[in-house]
This record gives sequence, C-alpha cells and structure tokens, in this order.
Amino acid sequence: MITMIAFYVFAAILVASATLVVSARNPVHSVLFLILAFFNAAGLFLLNGAEFLAMILVIVYVGAVAVLFLFVVMMLDVNFVELREGVQRYAPIGATVGLVLFVELLMVIGGWRFAPAMSTLRASPTQANVQNTAALGDVLYTHNVLLFQLAGLVLLVAMIGAIVLTLRDRSVSRRQVIARQVARSAALSLEMVPMALNAGTPATSFRRPLPAPVAHEAPVAHHGEEH
Repeated sequence: MITMIAFYVFAAILVASATLVVSARNPVHSVLFLILAFFNAAGLFLLNGAEFLAMILVIVYVGAVAVLFLFVVMMLDVNFVELREGVQRYAPIGATVGLVLFVELLMVIGGWRFAPAMSTLRASPTQANVQNTAALGDVLYTHNVLLFQLAGLVLLVAMIGAIVLTLRDRSVSRRQVIARQVARSAALSLEMVPMALNAGTPATSFRRPLPAPVAHEAPVAHHGEEH
C-alpha cells in the first residue's frame, strides 16, 4: 500500500514538473523544474529496484547535466522573447504532433492491458543471485556494446557542435603569448627604485608596464665647442 502511494506521488510530481519545464516563461525556472523531475524519476527507479539507475540519475543528470544547463542559460545572452515570437505561428503543428503522440500512448497502454499474449513478450526477469548493477553492466557492455559506443559518439558530436556554435572570437579579450613571456628579461620586468630610510615609496615610482629601454646615443661634437 505504501509503495503504491509513493508511486502515485512521485509520478504526479514528475508529470507536473515535466509540464512546467516546457511551459515556464523563465528559462532558469525551467531548469529547476527539470531537476525536480530528475529527482522524482530517481524515486520511481528506487521503487522498481533499480537503485543503480537512481543514483546515476541523481549524480550525473542532477549534479552535472542540469547544473550545466543552468550555468549555460544564465551566462549566455539569449533573447528568449525573440525566440518565442513564432510560437503562435507553429502552434497548430505542435498540437498535431502532440495529438499523434497522445494517440500512440493510448494505443500502447490499451494493448498492454487487453492483449492476451502481451505477458509473453515481457523481458525475462533477472536471476536472484545477480545484482542490479551486474545485470545492467552485462546488458550494456556485453550484448549492446556497439549501440553503447554509438550513443557516446553521438553525444561527442553534439558536444563539439555546441562548442562550435557558441564559440565567439572576442578581440577585447587578453590572450597569453608564451613566446613573449619566455623572452622577458629582468630589465623589462623589474625596476630598481631608490628608497630613503623611513621615507616610504611614492606611488609615482611604480609604472606598469615598464617603458621600453631607450638606446643611448653617443654625443655629437659640434664645431666651435671645446671638449
């Protein structure tokens, strides 16, 4: 009884938070609702005995992915008002796609409940002496290792694409020139200032950066001058 109540509570909060993710006007609030959805999904995993997936969902998605989303949304100067100007124009297309998905979900749920031979299509249960983590590792790294590697490759391509799209060359930013740092000498980086005892150092004695050394020219002798 307690398990059923916990399931419905987690499921209701998960559906509500997922709805608020796509309907919230503030993108920061959307990311916070996404974090709430991840926590409730982890609770559902715990109820089903998949404790490893629950911890991975909290550690990886909440601790890294969602926080990264939050930093990106807060740091990038994105005009969300301009992005939402075309929402009303594409609202009928979005409503049609949502209706099709809803009908497909109804067909899946109806087939699962009323099909007589549906119970034979379920996956075989895990053996009693095999832990959840070991069973998941056997499925991922033994039977589906190629698909697992392809999924990692897709994520790598997506990461590179995001970096290329957001990389901007700013001329005002300072860049480190290694050759110039290595070629620096003591004359270009240090300045000897004479200081009297108990007199202190005036602020005008320090100049940064130091001026370039001026080459001393030999005095030119003029006619009629005595040497």
